[in-house]
Amino acid sequence: MADVADPARPSTEPRRLVAAPDKLRGTATAPEVAAALGRAAARAGWACDQVPMADGGEGTLVALGGPNRTTTVTGPLGAPVEAAWRLDGRTAVIEMARASGLALVGGPDGNDPVAASTAGTGELIVDAIDKGAVRVIVGLGGSATTDGGLAALRALHPLGRLKGVDLLVACDSRVGFLEAATSFAAQKGATPAQVELLRRRLERLAQVYRDEHGVDVLALEGAGAAGGLGGGLAAAGARLVSGFDLVAEEVGLDERLEGADLVITAEGFLDAMSFEGKVVGGVATLAAALDVRAVAIAGQVFDDAADRIEAISLVDRFGEERARGDTLACIEAVAHDVLLEYEA
Repeated sequence: MADVADPARPSTEPRRLVAAPDKLRGTATAPEVAAALGRAAARAGWACDQVPMADGGEGTLVALGGPNRTTTVTGPLGAPVEAAWRLDGRTAVIEMARASGLALVGGPDGNDPVAASTAGTGELIVDAIDKGAVRVIVGLGGSATTDGGLAALRALHPLGRLKGVDLLVACDSRVGFLEAATSFAAQKGATPAQVELLRRRLERLAQVYRDEHGVDVLALEGAGAAGGLGGGLAAAGARLVSGFDLVAEEVGLDERLEGADLVITAEGFLDAMSFEGKVVGGVATLAAALDVRAVAIAGQVFDDAADRIEAISLVDRFGEERARGDTLACIEAVAHDVLLEYEA
């Protein structure tokens, strides 16, 4: 894309890049990717505003400032775990994956998908409130569980403790409550028979939430996120919100994009789902509204995603071995090329 002179810009002022990536799961965190983009900008003579992003799933805590507290809670299979979280003034930020995540049990092979519990996430919320939080952000994603949030809800009792607390559930998915079993339980180690058992259990639980709490979780978008934890917390009075929108508001992404020359975002796999509440789609939408050019760097690009945002595949550019083994260097090289081409 050829550069067009901007008469309002002083000749000595560098062009400005906003680096707003998600993580590339398994190879690079969002802050690491943002730093690589920052290095590319410095080499090209650009200014860079690094804004690591997240969609409510893993990485949300880091995007919102990182942990500064640790609490021992009940892990997904009952063993105690040390869960890091953040308390900033009277706002707490919690990632359910730190208390009830699949990684804590060694992945699907180490999980008991029927027994896995969100109790630790509820305990973490209670501890945050006990320490003075009146606004609690809970990031969903990376769960070992499909318990519909029942164990977390029980840990929160008596629910009167939530009076005056703004409980915000940052959903990384728009999945429905029953889809927590049918779409995702197998990824947590469930057999086909267990998937059906979990689906029936969620059906019964949805009726309990209607009868006892007056909340129809089957009608709530995102209620199935984190194995139905979204629905369980909604039954306790939480608000389910788009994780990307919440993070973007917290970090002021729209204000930081205003007047930028370019935004580069990133994720591991760019496909149609990247535009369903995920970081790349959210950045693309904001950038278009502000007339800022957007580029996505991804490990791989699938489907028709490249028709919706200017996209670069690291695997296509460097081959799979180098793209996976030297991801940050590849991102820096691609970003540097994009910035130089902008000036051509």
